[in-house]
Amino acid sequence: MKNTFLPTTSLGKWSVLSVIGFALSIAALYLLIFLGERGGEGFFTNLWLAIPGLLAAVFGILSFLVGVIAVFWKRERSILVFVATIIGLLVLLFVSGEILFPH
Repeated sequence: MKNTFLPTTSLGKWSVLSVIGFALSIAALYLLIFLGERGGEGFFTNLWLAIPGLLAAVFGILSFLVGVIAVFWKRERSILVFVATIIGLLVLLFVSGEILFPH
C-alpha cells in the first residue's frame, strides 16, 4: 500500500479533524489570553480559559487514539494521519506529565 497525503479511511479523517480541533482550541485559548483573561490559583478558577484548555487536551488525545487505531487496524498510510498521531502523542505525554508531576 502506498503512502498518500490525505486520509482514505473514516478513522483517518477523524484523526485529522481531531488535530484541527486541537489547533482551533489552542488558538481560542491564546486569543482569550491576548484579550486579557488571566488564570488564578487553580485550573478551574477561570472557566473561560479552562474550557478551551480541556477541549485542546481531549482533541489531542483523541487524535492520537483514533490515529493509532486507523494506522494499525484500518491500515491507514496517509502522511496527515501520521502527523496527527504524533501531535496527539505529544499532547498525551504533556497531559500525563502535568497529571503525574504537578507543579
